[in-house]
Amino acid sequence: MSRKRVLVTGGAGFIGSHLCEELLRRGCEVICLDNFFTGRKENVAHLMDNPYFEIIRHDIINPIDVEIDEIYNLACPASPVHYQYNPVKTINTNVVGASNMLELAKRSNAKILQASTSEVYGDPKVHPQVEGYWGNVNPIGIRSCYDEGKRCAETLFFDYHRQYGVDIRVIRIFNTYGPRMLENDGRVVSNFVVQALRGQDITIYGTGEQTRSFCFVSDLVRGMIAMMEGNIHGPVNFGNPREMTIKEIAEMVLELTGSKSKLIYQPLPQDDPCKRKPDITRAKTELGWQPEVVLEEGLKQTIEYFRSTIEY
Repeated sequence: MSRKRVLVTGGAGFIGSHLCEELLRRGCEVICLDNFFTGRKENVAHLMDNPYFEIIRHDIINPIDVEIDEIYNLACPASPVHYQYNPVKTINTNVVGASNMLELAKRSNAKILQASTSEVYGDPKVHPQVEGYWGNVNPIGIRSCYDEGKRCAETLFFDYHRQYGVDIRVIRIFNTYGPRMLENDGRVVSNFVVQALRGQDITIYGTGEQTRSFCFVSDLVRGMIAMMEGNIHGPVNFGNPREMTIKEIAEMVLELTGSKSKLIYQPLPQDDPCKRKPDITRAKTELGWQPEVVLEEGLKQTIEYFRSTIEY
């Protein structure tokens, strides 16, 4: 039996490494491509002995030619701390990188999935967010390199589909968490867990009343593969519709870690969205997907991961 050859860009990152692992488990041959800006070799070190896994250090801003059947395009820093570090690089990764991967898909006659983001909705005026909503995004703000970069990548994907017949999939990922998050990525869950374990003050930006909806990484990976195997182009939201305030998340982390950390409040960063909640009707009805891991259980696994990896 011939194995599917699957390219995962950003494959050594938080989500990408879990995806590589699951694709191997399902019998695929996996090529992990990463420039290691935020990806880490230790995320995929346990896969290196698998004869059907290979890793290539490469930046998708530069074209590459490999023989593949499917592409999952995850390459791009996804946390504000990292994507604002070099905003020009970020937007080029999203736009030039997406174009290079679409050209590869066109040459190879491969299916290609774009990992887009809930950030395409900006600070939404529609709640919960449905795929038909066009968003409320500042095109010239400090987050625009990521938000508008991902929006432009979606445009490229659909134009390649209409103009060249490329078999595309576009998903919009809402806040994802779990083992292998970076401790310094500035995201809500990793920030709170690391601060709680170290006994540091827990930093809440704004009033803490802004909301987020958190999806465990294994649920997202299952959804990504369902999308690739399905027959719809998207866009499709993937996330957990359980909406909580930032303050509620902080209090839950304190309880689960047993930490005595105090909550402190800082000003809200520019263009930080006030609400986030996915409408996942399309994923449920067209792909039979919905999240299964409850937040408390996912947080326990994430806390155990950080307990074993960080210094405190």
